[in-house]
Amino acid sequence: MKLHIRTPLVLQRALSTPRQRIWFKLENLQPCGSYKLRGIGALCQQAHLEGKRRLVAPSGGNAGVAAAWAGRELGMQTEVIVPVTTPEATRARIAALGAEVIVHGQAWDESNELARERTRDGDAQYIPAFDHPVIWQGHSTLIDEVVDELPSVDAVVASVGGGGLLSGVLLGLERYRRNDCRILAVETEGAASFRAALDAGHPVNIGQITSIAKSLGALQVAEWPVEAIRRFPHESLVLSDAEAIAGSVRYADEARQLVEPACGVSLALAYQHHPSLEGARDVVVVVCGGVSISAAQIAEWQNWLVLQTA
Repeated sequence: MKLHIRTPLVLQRALSTPRQRIWFKLENLQPCGSYKLRGIGALCQQAHLEGKRRLVAPSGGNAGVAAAWAGRELGMQTEVIVPVTTPEATRARIAALGAEVIVHGQAWDESNELARERTRDGDAQYIPAFDHPVIWQGHSTLIDEVVDELPSVDAVVASVGGGGLLSGVLLGLERYRRNDCRILAVETEGAASFRAALDAGHPVNIGQITSIAKSLGALQVAEWPVEAIRRFPHESLVLSDAEAIAGSVRYADEARQLVEPACGVSLALAYQHHPSLEGARDVVVVVCGGVSISAAQIAEWQNWLVLQTA
């Protein structure tokens, strides 16, 4: 049983040139709205095969939605533990998928502590948001699909929060011995924990998240991708919230689909014809998606951008 779907890889003719083709990998079309279903679904399936009866996920965002979706499809009891700061709309979205929503703590760290306590017996599986090898392997299946359709890919653009998606991209490319492929890891100012890790040579806690791109809000990234990315030509890019918002707004206008600023920041590279893309023939941008977005929010941001340029 496969929980995720094969998503389209779409050539963006309006953004492409005679020397470069821009492709969007539409992970926003996954049933739960983001790429998260690939990896989290894989871990949930493993737990199901091992005879676990409960899934416990400390997340009020895309990881929580993915766990709830997977749990429903597998017929497993699912608990999603969220901090008090998680919006009611997000809680309702998770609950609508059949998961029990438990509100605990002022911040994610406190929710995570409770999740670990509730999975100490052998009956339950702890479902982290990003830091788990099975999750990375699940995410790597998107590269299987890319290479199958576009073996000439020579640059991949991916947003980085905790490093789960990036780990999947790296694992997938290594499986095809494509360490020549350029990796463009994109974050926003105020959520750049991956850049901080690269600068320090190891993961570090950045203390607080001030970016609007809350889905990139990991205070500290996973350790493995910080080391693994050194085996590839790569660049760490940190863009502003305004650039991320502009990416989401333009994508909504042109593709008629909604994605979070955490995704918009990667789209911004393609829309800007960013210098980091120079020299690459086939560029794949992972449209990672995200559920914490609405048409009303996009309209508000669009008006804000107009005022900024007036």
